[in-house]
Amino acid sequence: MRIEERQSGVVAGTSDQILGEIREFCRATRTAESTFGRLVVNDGKLVSRLRDGARITTGTLDKVRAYLSEHRAAPPSPQSKPSTAKAVNGVAAVADIAPPGFRFFDNRQKYLLFVSTCSEKTEIANRVSLELGNLQPAPPALRLFDAGVGDGTVLSRVMRALHARFPTMPLYVVAKEISFEDVRMMLEKMADRLFEHPATVLVVTNLYYAEAPWLTPRSATAAQGLIWKDVALTGNTAHGFAEQIGELEGFLTENWRAGISPTTGNPLYTRPIVLTLRREDHSFLLDPIMPRPGRVMADYDLVLASQPYRARASVEFKASKVVTPLVRALRPGGRLIGIHSHGHDPGIEIIDQVWRGDDPFMTDRYAILRQVKHELGAAARHYNFNASSDARSIFRYHMHTLPDEVSGPIGTSTLFAAWNAAIYVAQIEDVRLSEVVRDGRYLEATDRVLKKHGGLWFNDETYVISRRRAPA
Repeated sequence: MRIEERQSGVVAGTSDQILGEIREFCRATRTAESTFGRLVVNDGKLVSRLRDGARITTGTLDKVRAYLSEHRAAPPSPQSKPSTAKAVNGVAAVADIAPPGFRFFDNRQKYLLFVSTCSEKTEIANRVSLELGNLQPAPPALRLFDAGVGDGTVLSRVMRALHARFPTMPLYVVAKEISFEDVRMMLEKMADRLFEHPATVLVVTNLYYAEAPWLTPRSATAAQGLIWKDVALTGNTAHGFAEQIGELEGFLTENWRAGISPTTGNPLYTRPIVLTLRREDHSFLLDPIMPRPGRVMADYDLVLASQPYRARASVEFKASKVVTPLVRALRPGGRLIGIHSHGHDPGIEIIDQVWRGDDPFMTDRYAILRQVKHELGAAARHYNFNASSDARSIFRYHMHTLPDEVSGPIGTSTLFAAWNAAIYVAQIEDVRLSEVVRDGRYLEATDRVLKKHGGLWFNDETYVISRRRAPA
Protein backbone atom coordinates (compact mmCIF):
# COMPACT_ATOMS: atom_id res chain seq x y z
CA MET A 1 0.00 0.00 0.00
CA ARG A 2 1.22 3.52 -0.71
CA ILE A 3 0.05 7.01 0.11
CA GLU A 4 -1.93 8.54 -2.76
CA GLU A 5 0.07 10.63 -5.23
CA ARG A 6 -0.48 14.36 -5.51
CA GLN A 7 -2.53 15.46 -8.45
CA SER A 8 0.32 17.70 -9.55
CA GLY A 9 2.36 14.59 -10.30
CA VAL A 10 4.80 14.93 -7.40
CA VAL A 11 5.01 11.50 -5.78
CA ALA A 12 4.34 11.38 -2.05
CA GLY A 13 6.27 9.11 0.28
CA THR A 14 5.19 5.54 0.82
CA SER A 15 3.19 4.61 3.88
CA ASP A 16 6.20 2.74 5.25
CA GLN A 17 8.28 5.89 4.98
CA ILE A 18 5.75 8.13 6.68
CA LEU A 19 5.09 5.53 9.38
CA GLY A 20 8.82 5.29 10.00
CA GLU A 21 9.09 9.06 10.31
CA ILE A 22 6.14 9.19 12.71
CA ARG A 23 7.55 6.38 14.88
CA GLU A 24 10.96 8.07 14.99
CA PHE A 25 9.36 11.40 15.92
CA CYS A 26 7.21 9.85 18.66
CA ARG A 27 10.21 7.98 20.06
CA ALA A 28 12.42 11.08 20.04
CA THR A 29 9.79 13.37 21.59
CA ARG A 30 8.20 10.76 23.89
CA THR A 31 4.81 11.32 22.24
CA ALA A 32 2.20 8.56 22.15
CA GLU A 33 1.14 7.64 18.61
CA SER A 34 -2.49 8.30 19.52
CA THR A 35 -1.52 11.73 20.86
CA PHE A 36 0.37 12.47 17.63
CA GLY A 37 -2.71 11.69 15.56
CA ARG A 38 -4.93 13.93 17.66
CA LEU A 39 -2.47 16.81 17.60
CA VAL A 40 -2.05 16.68 13.83
CA VAL A 41 -5.50 15.83 12.46
CA ASN A 42 -7.65 15.25 15.56
CA ASP A 43 -7.66 11.48 14.91
CA GLY A 44 -6.10 9.33 17.63
CA LYS A 45 -6.24 6.27 15.40
CA LEU A 46 -4.42 7.81 12.45
CA VAL A 47 -1.21 5.82 12.95
CA SER A 48 -2.97 2.52 13.63
CA ARG A 49 -5.12 3.00 10.52
CA LEU A 50 -2.02 3.61 8.42
CA ARG A 51 -0.39 0.53 9.91
CA ASP A 52 -3.43 -1.56 9.02
CA GLY A 53 -3.25 -0.46 5.38
CA ALA A 54 -5.61 2.53 5.23
CA ARG A 55 -5.08 5.34 2.72
CA ILE A 56 -4.88 8.99 3.66
CA THR A 57 -5.58 12.03 1.55
CA THR A 58 -2.84 14.33 0.28
CA GLY A 59 -4.21 17.02 2.58
CA THR A 60 -3.66 14.84 5.63
CA LEU A 61 -0.22 13.90 4.36
CA ASP A 62 0.64 17.59 4.01
CA LYS A 63 -0.45 18.21 7.62
CA VAL A 64 1.68 15.32 8.86
CA ARG A 65 4.73 16.51 6.93
CA ALA A 66 4.25 20.10 8.13
CA TYR A 67 3.87 19.04 11.76
CA LEU A 68 6.96 16.82 11.61
CA SER A 69 8.96 19.60 9.99
CA GLU A 70 7.91 22.17 12.58
CA HIS A 71 8.20 20.05 15.73
CA ARG A 72 10.97 17.59 14.93
CA ALA A 73 13.46 17.31 17.80
CA ALA A 74 16.84 18.90 17.29
CA PRO A 75 19.78 16.53 16.67
CA PRO A 76 22.16 15.91 19.58
CA SER A 77 24.93 18.42 20.11
CA PRO A 78 28.31 17.45 18.64
CA GLN A 79 29.78 18.01 22.08
CA SER A 80 27.51 15.42 23.69
CA LYS A 81 29.13 12.06 24.14
CA PRO A 82 27.21 8.82 23.74
CA SER A 83 27.11 6.62 26.78
CA THR A 84 29.54 3.75 26.75
CA ALA A 85 29.77 0.59 28.78
CA LYS A 86 32.65 -1.70 29.42
CA ALA A 87 32.44 -5.27 28.18
CA VAL A 88 32.11 -7.85 30.92
CA ASN A 89 33.51 -11.35 30.30
CA GLY A 90 33.28 -10.89 26.56
CA VAL A 91 29.65 -9.76 26.64
CA ALA A 92 28.89 -6.13 25.96
CA ALA A 93 27.45 -4.43 29.00
CA VAL A 94 24.65 -1.90 28.64
CA ALA A 95 23.94 1.57 29.90
CA ASP A 96 22.90 1.55 33.54
CA ILE A 97 20.73 4.64 33.35
CA ALA A 98 17.27 4.34 31.81
CA PRO A 99 16.48 6.95 29.18
CA PRO A 100 13.16 8.80 29.19
CA GLY A 101 10.30 6.44 28.40
CA PHE A 102 11.96 3.45 30.04
CA ARG A 103 10.20 0.10 30.20
CA PHE A 104 7.44 0.88 32.68
CA PHE A 105 6.73 -2.69 33.73
CA ASP A 106 10.12 -2.86 35.47
CA ASN A 107 9.16 -0.28 38.09
CA ARG A 108 9.21 -2.47 41.17
CA GLN A 109 7.10 -0.46 43.60
CA LYS A 110 4.23 0.03 41.19
CA TYR A 111 4.41 -3.59 40.06
CA LEU A 112 4.33 -5.08 43.56
CA LEU A 113 1.47 -2.84 44.69
CA PHE A 114 -0.50 -3.72 41.56
CA VAL A 115 0.04 -7.47 42.02
CA SER A 116 -1.02 -7.39 45.67
CA THR A 117 -4.13 -5.23 45.18
CA CYS A 118 -5.51 -6.60 41.89
CA SER A 119 -6.68 -10.06 40.85
CA GLU A 120 -5.12 -10.12 37.38
CA LYS A 121 -2.66 -12.95 38.09
CA THR A 122 -5.41 -15.20 39.42
CA GLU A 123 -7.70 -14.51 36.48
CA ILE A 124 -4.90 -15.10 33.97
CA ALA A 125 -4.07 -18.44 35.58
CA ASN A 126 -7.75 -19.41 35.43
CA ARG A 127 -7.90 -18.50 31.74
CA VAL A 128 -4.72 -20.42 30.92
CA SER A 129 -6.03 -23.46 32.80
CA LEU A 130 -8.92 -23.63 30.33
CA GLU A 131 -6.37 -24.45 27.60
CA LEU A 132 -5.03 -27.51 29.40
CA GLY A 133 -7.91 -29.66 28.15
CA ASN A 134 -6.68 -29.09 24.59
CA LEU A 135 -3.17 -30.38 25.27
CA GLN A 136 -2.07 -33.79 24.02
CA PRO A 137 1.53 -34.07 25.22
CA ALA A 138 3.86 -36.74 23.89
CA PRO A 139 6.70 -38.56 25.68
CA PRO A 140 9.01 -37.92 27.33
CA ALA A 141 7.41 -34.84 28.96
CA LEU A 142 4.81 -32.11 28.85
CA ARG A 143 6.69 -28.95 27.92
CA LEU A 144 5.68 -25.46 29.07
CA PHE A 145 7.31 -22.11 28.27
CA ASP A 146 6.44 -18.98 30.29
CA ALA A 147 7.46 -15.91 28.28
CA GLY A 148 7.86 -13.51 31.19
CA VAL A 149 7.31 -15.33 34.46
CA GLY A 150 7.33 -12.22 36.68
CA ASP A 151 7.03 -13.12 40.35
CA GLY A 152 5.80 -16.63 39.47
CA THR A 153 2.21 -16.20 40.67
CA VAL A 154 0.70 -17.28 37.34
CA LEU A 155 3.25 -20.04 36.70
CA SER A 156 2.82 -21.63 40.13
CA ARG A 157 -0.97 -21.69 39.69
CA VAL A 158 -0.69 -23.15 36.19
CA MET A 159 1.73 -25.80 37.45
CA ARG A 160 -0.80 -26.74 40.14
CA ALA A 161 -3.46 -27.11 37.46
CA LEU A 162 -1.08 -29.21 35.33
CA HIS A 163 -0.42 -31.51 38.28
CA ALA A 164 -4.16 -31.96 38.84
CA ARG A 165 -4.63 -33.01 35.20
CA PHE A 166 -1.33 -34.86 34.61
CA PRO A 167 -0.24 -35.99 38.09
CA THR A 168 2.45 -38.49 37.02
CA MET A 169 3.68 -37.02 33.75
CA PRO A 170 7.21 -35.52 33.68
CA LEU A 171 7.03 -31.75 33.37
CA TYR A 172 9.60 -29.56 31.61
CA VAL A 173 9.13 -25.86 32.42
CA VAL A 174 11.17 -22.96 31.03
CA ALA A 175 10.63 -19.60 32.72
CA LYS A 176 12.01 -16.47 31.04
CA GLU A 177 12.63 -13.43 33.22
CA ILE A 178 15.28 -10.71 33.20
CA SER A 179 14.47 -9.12 36.57
CA PHE A 180 16.53 -10.36 39.53
CA GLU A 181 13.78 -9.52 42.02
CA ASP A 182 11.17 -11.40 40.01
CA VAL A 183 13.39 -14.46 39.71
CA ARG A 184 14.03 -14.46 43.45
CA MET A 185 10.30 -14.25 44.27
CA MET A 186 9.41 -16.84 41.64
CA LEU A 187 11.92 -19.36 42.97
CA GLU A 188 10.47 -18.97 46.47
CA LYS A 189 7.21 -20.41 45.12
CA MET A 190 8.82 -23.42 43.46
CA ALA A 191 9.71 -25.53 46.52
CA ASP A 192 6.08 -26.59 46.93
CA ARG A 193 5.76 -27.31 43.19
CA LEU A 194 8.83 -29.56 43.22
CA PHE A 195 7.51 -31.36 46.29
CA GLU A 196 4.04 -32.04 44.88
CA HIS A 197 5.21 -32.83 41.35
CA PRO A 198 8.66 -34.42 41.77
CA ALA A 199 9.03 -35.27 38.06
CA THR A 200 9.74 -31.63 37.20
CA VAL A 201 12.64 -29.96 35.43
CA LEU A 202 12.53 -26.21 36.02
CA VAL A 203 14.67 -23.97 33.81
CA VAL A 204 15.05 -20.24 34.46
CA THR A 205 16.73 -17.98 31.91
CA ASN A 206 17.22 -14.30 31.14
CA LEU A 207 17.65 -14.81 27.39
CA TYR A 208 15.66 -12.79 24.86
CA TYR A 209 12.44 -14.00 23.24
CA ALA A 210 14.24 -15.15 20.10
CA GLU A 211 16.74 -17.11 22.23
CA ALA A 212 14.98 -18.34 25.36
CA PRO A 213 12.93 -21.25 23.92
CA TRP A 214 16.16 -22.79 22.62
CA LEU A 215 18.29 -21.70 25.63
CA THR A 216 20.89 -20.52 23.13
CA PRO A 217 22.18 -16.94 22.66
CA ARG A 218 22.15 -15.88 19.03
CA SER A 219 25.32 -13.85 19.35
CA ALA A 220 28.56 -15.84 19.31
CA THR A 221 30.04 -13.41 21.82
CA ALA A 222 27.11 -13.84 24.19
CA ALA A 223 27.24 -17.63 23.76
CA GLN A 224 30.86 -17.61 24.92
CA GLY A 225 29.86 -15.81 28.10
CA LEU A 226 26.84 -18.05 28.81
CA ILE A 227 26.53 -19.14 32.45
CA TRP A 228 24.89 -22.58 32.69
CA LYS A 229 24.22 -23.81 36.23
CA ASP A 230 22.59 -27.14 37.11
CA VAL A 231 21.15 -27.63 40.59
CA ALA A 232 20.07 -31.04 41.93
CA LEU A 233 17.97 -30.57 45.08
CA THR A 234 18.53 -33.21 47.76
CA GLY A 235 15.99 -34.58 50.21
CA ASN A 236 12.25 -34.92 49.81
CA THR A 237 10.62 -32.05 51.74
CA ALA A 238 9.42 -28.64 50.60
CA HIS A 239 11.26 -27.13 53.58
CA GLY A 240 14.56 -28.64 52.45
CA PHE A 241 14.00 -27.56 48.85
CA ALA A 242 13.21 -24.00 49.97
CA GLU A 243 16.41 -23.80 51.99
CA GLN A 244 18.53 -25.00 49.04
CA ILE A 245 16.79 -22.62 46.65
CA GLY A 246 17.40 -19.80 49.10
CA GLU A 247 21.12 -20.56 48.96
CA LEU A 248 21.07 -19.55 45.28
CA GLU A 249 20.58 -15.88 46.17
CA GLY A 250 24.32 -15.26 46.18
CA PHE A 251 24.62 -16.70 42.67
CA LEU A 252 21.67 -14.63 41.46
CA THR A 253 22.96 -11.44 43.07
CA GLU A 254 26.34 -11.85 41.39
CA ASN A 255 25.17 -12.89 37.93
CA TRP A 256 21.51 -12.01 37.29
CA ARG A 257 22.16 -8.44 36.28
CA ALA A 258 20.48 -6.28 33.68
CA GLY A 259 20.90 -2.86 32.15
CA ILE A 260 18.80 -0.62 29.95
CA SER A 261 19.07 -0.22 26.20
CA PRO A 262 20.00 3.41 25.45
CA THR A 263 17.91 3.29 22.27
CA THR A 264 14.72 1.43 23.24
CA GLY A 265 14.66 1.64 27.03
CA ASN A 266 14.13 -2.12 27.24
CA PRO A 267 16.13 -4.17 29.74
CA LEU A 268 19.12 -6.16 28.46
CA TYR A 269 20.99 -8.92 30.21
CA THR A 270 24.61 -8.33 31.16
CA ARG A 271 25.43 -12.01 30.84
CA PRO A 272 23.14 -14.77 29.51
CA ILE A 273 22.18 -17.33 32.14
CA VAL A 274 20.50 -20.73 32.16
CA LEU A 275 19.65 -22.14 35.60
CA THR A 276 18.16 -25.64 35.86
CA LEU A 277 16.62 -27.21 38.97
CA ARG A 278 15.45 -30.76 39.58
CA ARG A 279 15.12 -33.26 42.40
CA GLU A 280 18.16 -35.47 42.73
CA ASP A 281 16.02 -38.49 43.68
CA HIS A 282 14.33 -38.24 40.26
CA SER A 283 17.46 -37.67 38.17
CA PHE A 284 17.21 -41.07 36.44
CA LEU A 285 13.62 -40.41 35.31
CA LEU A 286 14.34 -36.82 34.28
CA ASP A 287 17.62 -37.43 32.45
CA PRO A 288 15.97 -37.71 28.97
CA ILE A 289 14.40 -34.24 29.31
CA MET A 290 17.29 -32.41 30.97
CA PRO A 291 18.52 -29.61 28.69
CA ARG A 292 22.24 -29.47 28.01
CA PRO A 293 24.33 -26.85 26.22
CA GLY A 294 24.00 -27.41 22.49
CA ARG A 295 21.25 -29.98 22.96
CA VAL A 296 17.95 -28.25 23.60
CA MET A 297 14.56 -28.97 22.07
CA ALA A 298 12.05 -26.14 21.69
CA ASP A 299 8.93 -28.15 20.98
CA TYR A 300 6.51 -26.77 23.55
CA ASP A 301 3.01 -28.04 24.25
CA LEU A 302 2.01 -24.73 25.83
CA VAL A 303 3.52 -21.25 25.57
CA LEU A 304 2.20 -18.64 27.99
CA ALA A 305 2.68 -15.08 26.72
CA SER A 306 1.06 -12.91 29.38
CA GLN A 307 1.72 -9.17 28.98
CA PRO A 308 4.99 -9.91 27.16
CA TYR A 309 5.27 -6.52 25.42
CA ARG A 310 4.59 -2.87 26.08
CA ALA A 311 1.12 -1.76 25.04
CA ARG A 312 2.53 1.28 23.24
CA ALA A 313 5.01 -0.72 21.17
CA SER A 314 4.22 -1.01 17.47
CA VAL A 315 2.36 -4.06 16.23
CA GLU A 316 5.38 -4.88 14.06
CA PHE A 317 7.62 -5.03 17.14
CA LYS A 318 5.14 -7.11 19.13
CA ALA A 319 4.75 -9.64 16.34
CA SER A 320 8.30 -9.89 15.02
CA LYS A 321 10.30 -9.63 18.25
CA VAL A 322 8.01 -11.40 20.70
CA VAL A 323 5.12 -13.48 19.41
CA THR A 324 6.50 -14.98 16.19
CA PRO A 325 9.65 -16.47 17.78
CA LEU A 326 7.45 -18.08 20.42
CA VAL A 327 5.08 -19.46 17.79
CA ARG A 328 8.01 -21.07 16.00
CA ALA A 329 8.85 -22.91 19.24
CA LEU A 330 5.53 -24.83 19.32
CA ARG A 331 5.45 -28.54 18.67
CA PRO A 332 2.71 -29.99 16.41
CA GLY A 333 -0.46 -29.65 18.44
CA GLY A 334 1.15 -27.04 20.71
CA ARG A 335 -0.69 -23.88 21.72
CA LEU A 336 0.36 -20.31 22.49
CA ILE A 337 -2.00 -18.21 24.55
CA GLY A 338 -1.38 -14.47 24.38
CA ILE A 339 -2.82 -12.08 26.95
CA HIS A 340 -2.61 -8.30 27.01
CA SER A 341 -4.55 -5.29 28.29
CA HIS A 342 -7.69 -4.37 26.37
CA GLY A 343 -8.90 -1.10 27.91
CA HIS A 344 -12.54 0.02 27.68
CA ASP A 345 -12.79 -0.11 31.47
CA PRO A 346 -12.88 2.24 34.49
CA GLY A 347 -9.08 2.15 34.64
CA ILE A 348 -8.72 3.90 31.30
CA GLU A 349 -11.42 6.38 32.37
CA ILE A 350 -9.06 7.57 35.12
CA ILE A 351 -6.28 8.00 32.59
CA ASP A 352 -8.56 9.86 30.19
CA GLN A 353 -9.60 12.34 32.86
CA VAL A 354 -5.95 13.24 33.50
CA TRP A 355 -4.54 12.89 29.96
CA ARG A 356 -7.43 13.52 27.62
CA GLY A 357 -7.60 11.10 24.71
CA ASP A 358 -4.56 9.06 25.76
CA ASP A 359 -5.25 5.45 24.74
CA PRO A 360 -2.27 3.06 25.02
CA PHE A 361 -4.27 0.05 23.87
CA MET A 362 -4.17 0.67 20.14
CA THR A 363 -3.22 -2.88 19.11
CA ASP A 364 -5.96 -5.46 19.56
CA ARG A 365 -5.72 -9.21 19.18
CA TYR A 366 -6.84 -9.08 15.54
CA ALA A 367 -3.94 -6.80 14.60
CA ILE A 368 -1.47 -9.07 16.42
CA LEU A 369 -2.72 -12.17 14.61
CA ARG A 370 -2.63 -10.45 11.22
CA GLN A 371 0.93 -9.31 11.74
CA VAL A 372 2.11 -12.71 13.01
CA LYS A 373 0.66 -14.31 9.88
CA HIS A 374 2.63 -11.79 7.85
CA GLU A 375 5.83 -12.54 9.77
CA LEU A 376 5.44 -16.30 9.33
CA GLY A 377 4.88 -15.99 5.61
CA ALA A 378 4.30 -19.32 3.89
CA ALA A 379 4.76 -21.14 7.21
CA ALA A 380 1.51 -19.59 8.48
CA ARG A 381 -0.41 -22.40 6.79
CA HIS A 382 0.85 -24.74 9.52
CA TYR A 383 -0.90 -22.75 12.27
CA ASN A 384 -4.41 -21.89 13.40
CA PHE A 385 -5.09 -18.31 14.53
CA ASN A 386 -7.98 -17.98 16.95
CA ALA A 387 -9.15 -14.54 18.10
CA SER A 388 -12.38 -15.96 19.60
CA SER A 389 -15.46 -13.91 20.34
CA ASP A 390 -15.35 -11.03 22.80
CA ALA A 391 -17.33 -13.12 25.26
CA ARG A 392 -14.56 -15.74 25.36
CA SER A 393 -11.53 -13.58 24.68
CA ILE A 394 -12.09 -10.62 27.01
CA PHE A 395 -12.08 -11.15 30.76
CA ARG A 396 -12.27 -8.80 33.72
CA TYR A 397 -10.19 -8.54 36.87
CA HIS A 398 -10.76 -6.30 39.88
CA MET A 399 -8.92 -4.27 42.43
CA HIS A 400 -9.57 -5.77 45.85
CA THR A 401 -11.67 -3.50 48.07
CA LEU A 402 -13.85 -4.03 51.12
CA PRO A 403 -17.61 -3.99 50.38
CA ASP A 404 -18.17 -0.62 52.11
CA GLU A 405 -14.92 0.99 50.98
CA VAL A 406 -16.32 2.79 47.94
CA SER A 407 -19.89 3.38 49.10
CA GLY A 408 -18.88 6.18 51.49
CA PRO A 409 -15.83 8.40 51.78
CA ILE A 410 -12.95 6.62 50.06
CA GLY A 411 -9.79 6.23 52.09
CA THR A 412 -6.53 7.69 50.84
CA SER A 413 -4.86 4.28 50.68
CA THR A 414 -7.60 2.96 48.41
CA LEU A 415 -7.33 6.02 46.16
CA PHE A 416 -3.56 5.61 45.88
CA ALA A 417 -3.91 1.89 45.15
CA ALA A 418 -6.49 2.58 42.43
CA TRP A 419 -4.37 5.34 40.90
CA ASN A 420 -1.32 3.08 40.96
CA ALA A 421 -3.23 0.28 39.25
CA ALA A 422 -4.54 2.63 36.55
CA ILE A 423 -1.14 4.14 35.68
CA TYR A 424 0.54 0.73 35.87
CA VAL A 425 -1.86 -0.90 33.43
CA ALA A 426 -1.74 2.12 31.09
CA GLN A 427 2.08 2.15 31.38
CA ILE A 428 2.38 5.87 32.10
CA GLU A 429 6.02 6.95 32.21
CA ASP A 430 7.38 8.68 35.30
CA VAL A 431 8.27 11.77 33.29
CA ARG A 432 4.56 12.33 32.65
CA LEU A 433 3.52 11.43 36.19
CA SER A 434 5.67 14.14 37.69
CA GLU A 435 3.62 16.74 35.85
CA VAL A 436 0.29 15.76 37.44
CA VAL A 437 1.13 14.68 40.98
CA ARG A 438 1.98 18.23 42.06
CA ASP A 439 -1.71 18.85 42.71
CA GLY A 440 -4.59 16.65 43.78
CA ARG A 441 -6.47 16.47 40.49
CA TYR A 442 -5.42 12.90 39.81
CA LEU A 443 -6.87 11.71 43.12
CA GLU A 444 -10.07 13.62 42.45
CA ALA A 445 -10.37 11.89 39.07
CA THR A 446 -9.72 8.51 40.70
CA ASP A 447 -12.35 9.21 43.36
CA ARG A 448 -14.96 10.11 40.73
CA VAL A 449 -14.40 6.93 38.73
CA LEU A 450 -14.45 4.68 41.81
CA LYS A 451 -17.73 6.16 42.97
CA LYS A 452 -19.22 6.02 39.48
CA HIS A 453 -18.56 2.29 39.10
CA GLY A 454 -18.59 1.23 42.74
CA GLY A 455 -15.03 -0.05 42.41
CA LEU A 456 -12.27 -0.51 39.86
CA TRP A 457 -11.76 -3.19 37.26
CA PHE A 458 -9.76 -3.75 34.10
CA ASN A 459 -10.16 -5.80 30.93
CA ASP A 460 -7.60 -8.14 29.36
CA GLU A 461 -8.02 -9.91 26.04
CA THR A 462 -6.62 -13.22 24.85
CA TYR A 463 -5.81 -14.96 21.61
CA VAL A 464 -4.58 -18.46 20.77
CA ILE A 465 -2.19 -19.61 18.06
CA SER A 466 -1.87 -23.37 17.67
CA ARG A 467 0.34 -25.45 15.46
CA ARG A 468 -1.51 -27.98 13.37
CA ARG A 469 -0.79 -31.61 14.04
CA ALA A 470 1.18 -33.58 11.48
CA PRO A 471 -1.10 -35.76 9.34
CA ALA A 472 -1.27 -39.35 10.55
